[in-house]
Formats: sequence, C-alpha cells, structure tokens
Amino acid sequence: MKSSSSPFNFLSPLFQKDAETGRQVNDLKQKIFFTLGAVAVYRLCAQIPVWGVNPQALALLPKNNAVLGFLDLFSGGALTSLSVVALGIGPYITASIVIQLLTAVVPRLEEMQKDEGEAGRRQLAQITRYVSVVLALIQSLVVVKLFASNPNVLQLGVEPTVFYVLATTALVAGSLFTLWLSELITEKGIGNGSSMLIFVGILAGLPFYAAQTAQLVEGDPQRSFSLVVLLAIYLAMMVAIIILQEAVRKVFIVQAKRSVGSKQYGAGTSFIPFKINPAGVMPIIFTFALLAFPQTLVGLIMATHPKGWILDAIQWLNFSPGSFWFMGVQFALIIFFSYFYSSINPSMQPKEIATSLKKYGNAIPGVKPGVPTGDYLSVILNRIIFIGAVFLAIITLVASSATSFTGISTLAGLGSTALIIMVGVALDTMNQIKVHLMVKHYEGFLK
Repeated sequence: MKSSSSPFNFLSPLFQKDAETGRQVNDLKQKIFFTLGAVAVYRLCAQIPVWGVNPQALALLPKNNAVLGFLDLFSGGALTSLSVVALGIGPYITASIVIQLLTAVVPRLEEMQKDEGEAGRRQLAQITRYVSVVLALIQSLVVVKLFASNPNVLQLGVEPTVFYVLATTALVAGSLFTLWLSELITEKGIGNGSSMLIFVGILAGLPFYAAQTAQLVEGDPQRSFSLVVLLAIYLAMMVAIIILQEAVRKVFIVQAKRSVGSKQYGAGTSFIPFKINPAGVMPIIFTFALLAFPQTLVGLIMATHPKGWILDAIQWLNFSPGSFWFMGVQFALIIFFSYFYSSINPSMQPKEIATSLKKYGNAIPGVKPGVPTGDYLSVILNRIIFIGAVFLAIITLVASSATSFTGISTLAGLGSTALIIMVGVALDTMNQIKVHLMVKHYEGFLK
C-alpha cells in the first residue's frame, strides 16, 4: 500500500537511521537546529528594551502612529518596544544597496568584486559593514529623537541627554549584533540570514494583527464578509507568488558529439532554466529598506513640527503607506531592483553563458555560437525579468490595496510587502533544503 504524498516528503531523510548516511543527515539537522537557536536568540533580544523607556507608553504607539506601525511589522514589535535590536538588519541592507550601486559606477569597487577573487569580495563585504555602522548611527539618532519627542516615553527621573547617548549606543550595537547573527545563519544555518530574520519578525507580529482584526470584526459584525473577501484575496496572492517564484523559461540547447579517450559520446539535448523571478524576494526587501529611512524621517518631522509649512508639505505629498505617491515609488523601485539584482546574479549573465556554451561545444538550435548566442540570451532575459518584475510589483500593489478596498485596516501592513516576503522566504528555504538533500545523494526522497 502506497503512503500518501505530502509537500513535506522531502524532509523524510532527516529521520533516516541508515548508518552510511547518518553523518550527512546529522549535518542538515545541525544546520536546522542552529537556525532555530539563532532565531530564538534574536527574538529574546527583541524583548529587551533600552534603558530608560516607559513600556506602558510604548505599547500605545503602534495604534497611534502609522509610520511606526509600518516599520514595526518587519521587526516583530522590536521597534515600537524600542528593544536593543529595534533597527534589525535594515542598516546593513541599505548599506548593501549603496555599495552595490556604487560598484556599477566606481571602477575600484568593480575591480574588487570581479577581478580580485575571494579576497576582493571579503574586502568589499567589510566596506559594506563599515557603511552599515554609519547608517545605523544615523538611523538610531532619528529613532531616538522620534521616541524622545513624546514626553511619556521616558521614565521619571531619566536625564534626556543620558538617554540619547545610551539608547543610540544600544541601538547601534544591537544592529551590529543582528548583522553578525544573520551572517552566522547564512554560513552555518539554512537559508539567507537577513531574509530569515525579517521573516521571523513578520511571523512574530501576526498574533498582534490577528487580535486587532478580531476586535475590529467583533465590534462591527458586518465586516465579517469583508474579512472573508480579504483572506480570499490574500490566498489568491499567495498562489500567484508561488507560481511566480517557481516559474522558469527553458532555453533548449544541443550538445555536440565529443570524444573522451577512446570513447565517443553522442549528441543530446538539454535546457537552461531561467527563473521568471530570479531575484526572489530581494527586490521587495531592498525596496522596503530604501523606503524605511524616509518613513522614519517623516515620522520625526511630524512629531517635532506639529505645525508649519513642513508639515503642510508632507500632508500635501501624502507620502505614507497606501498613498498614491508611496505605491508609485514602490512599484518603480521593485522593477528597478529586479533588474539590478539580476544584473549581478552570476547565473543571469548572457555573455558568460554564451562563452561557456561555446567552450563545451553546446549551442542553441538556430542560433550561431558566441556573440549571437549572447545577444539572443540577452533578449530573452530582458523579457522574462520585465515580466517577473511587473508581476511582482502588481502583486504587491494589489495586496496593499486590498485592505483599503475591504475596510480591514488592521491588516494594512501585512497585506503588502510582508505577505510576499513570508511566502518567498518559505519557498527559498524549502528549496535550499531540497538542494542540500540532493547534493547529499537523496534524490529518491524528493519524489
């Protein structure tokens, strides 16, 4: 009798007792347990507030401040509780964007990345860390100023100057600790560390958003149908995200006959799978990181300048989550970062792929090897990246607009960026586990 199939059958090797493969299985178990342990440490730090704050006053901020509520979703409550890891991995992601953009225009940085091998890439990574420290310092000053502008946030008897110094130091140190933890997860755990910590932060905030939604529906039973419609839209968006993440464009190639010693191997056919969305969730994360900083500045200006032409200009622009300008900038940034991230992806370089195909005697049917093959692949890649980028941006905007359409405002933050990040990171993590098992000769367990 055949056992029922399950989407988690690929995890079955973790429970094998075979002595020959036991060591390899234990390696994967250690990676998973290390990731879980690192995540637990991060969530523990998220519960430790900086010295001198009033927790009761901070508990009210997510309900009264839309900007803080938007930013707080990705830290799992660490920002509005002003914990030591309130900045999270944001400064490092922003620094990575800055350095990668500069790499395309600064010859020395481009040389370090492409020509100096592993040593150059390590040096570039170190420069990124230094930039992240500077950005963390700037952002921590803005966040501390934003919180300190509320007289109820500080405990009685706390000197504001001392609070500024200690809170800024704690936030910068917490950001660096988060960076270190994410790098450990990437190196010794499963998945990308930065994406994993953002994913966990979103999951940690789900109970709060669920409780808020339950209170909203309980106070107005007529919203029950709107909630069902919103959940149906979210489900449809999740299906669309999965399709986008898994879709590929196959480019068929013909393998020429070749001789190895006294043996000859006949021609065959194969294909190169190009993902429709090769950047995964990174364009979303990059867009969020880039928009988070101006959102913090807007919140600071609104808190410190309750009246005046600056506030009037901000209100006229209405650059807040859900506004026309915000969604327009978000749409453009997602498309830009989809192209940008694909341009630095080694598996998406048409010239290098064409050179490799010619070197090993492979060719695309009907296309001459060499430069024509590179031009042909370039056209294909530009088309599929554009389709994937526009599709990703549309999914983001539809999910963002769904809460306004249904009137369930308590899930406004969850519906846009967070939903795509959760599904995307979950898919990427499952795929990495599958790849790890395949490398360890567990192909049979994937069927």
